[in-house]
Amino acid sequence: MRTRVIESINEVSETDWNGCATSEEDGLNPFCSHGFLSALEESGCVSAKSGWLPQHIILENNDKIIGALPLYLKSHSQGEYVFDHGWANAFEQAGGRYYPKLQSSIPFSPVTGPRLLSQNVEYKNILLDAAIEYAHKYHISSVHFTFINDEDFDVMRARKLLHRQDQQFHWINNGYKSFEDFLVMLSSRKRKNIQKERLKALEAELDIEWILADQITEDHWNFYFEFYMNTANRKWGRPYLNRTFFSLLSEKIPNDLLLIMAKRDGRYIAGALNLIGNKTLYGRYWGATEYHKFLHFELCYYQAIDFAIKHKLSKVEAGAQGEHKIARGYIPCPTNSMHWIENLSFREAVKNFLDQERKAVGREIEYLSEFTPFKKITN
Repeated sequence: MRTRVIESINEVSETDWNGCATSEEDGLNPFCSHGFLSALEESGCVSAKSGWLPQHIILENNDKIIGALPLYLKSHSQGEYVFDHGWANAFEQAGGRYYPKLQSSIPFSPVTGPRLLSQNVEYKNILLDAAIEYAHKYHISSVHFTFINDEDFDVMRARKLLHRQDQQFHWINNGYKSFEDFLVMLSSRKRKNIQKERLKALEAELDIEWILADQITEDHWNFYFEFYMNTANRKWGRPYLNRTFFSLLSEKIPNDLLLIMAKRDGRYIAGALNLIGNKTLYGRYWGATEYHKFLHFELCYYQAIDFAIKHKLSKVEAGAQGEHKIARGYIPCPTNSMHWIENLSFREAVKNFLDQERKAVGREIEYLSEFTPFKKITN
């Protein structure tokens, strides 16, 4: 067996990459798929110019690909959603060089999933060794594996990587037959609030459409990209994705896409993009050109729940942050990242920080869990 670094995911076939990324239990996470990652590269959203230089690691046995690791050499910490700017400032003030660093993640997407792409624990360890050896060889300060699944977490914890925990808010499908079935499980006040929000969101006679797969046209993407850019401009944010990327998604992973769009007087005025996994609906990138109260909640949260119930999906992940999601039935859930740092003194300082941070995050999750809208069960 041997490992090698490739500078484009297109150096390996879709079949080989997706074969490594697919598990019997969870199937293929669309964000880890060859199609999604190649769309980022081919559109130029991910490149040396954007500060995300692909350095994917491939594990081969007699020229057969048996493992893969999505990996990027980064000159900044943008688009990651696990914030290490403070680490970078501290290390550089002490005379070190934090950048470039190695990042194993899905660019611009805080989505939990596999990073060591193999179902074999031995192969996972070889991929992890290869990433650390890469950092040693080129004197790179650190390697970061963000939003990792439980299997990869166990491998990295056994290897003593530094553990960072954060939280997101996910909706869990407890076998609901309909949206109304879900509402029944909420307290009376919370149930009525959601019903009022849904009525208010649509009182301007808006039509909601679920647009799937080959139903998505270039016109749909034109409208949607306008929404996406409008959100980025309003938030003084940086739009990481360009128009070409969305067209490439339709070409490469059409069956994994869902656009939830709102139309008024025959014209689209708001929309949210979702990716459909084997068990999970992943909500992404909301935008609008008109303001309607609670429309964001309707398109991003309630419609997503409705779709997940109808298609028997287990979970809805609606992105990072947002304690307001709790009142809409989304509960706080931990997310995990693992970090390798070469400098021993700096590693110890970061470890001490993370030990304290995990305790604080755990307390916050426990505290927020008391405010979920579900009926309290009393003995």
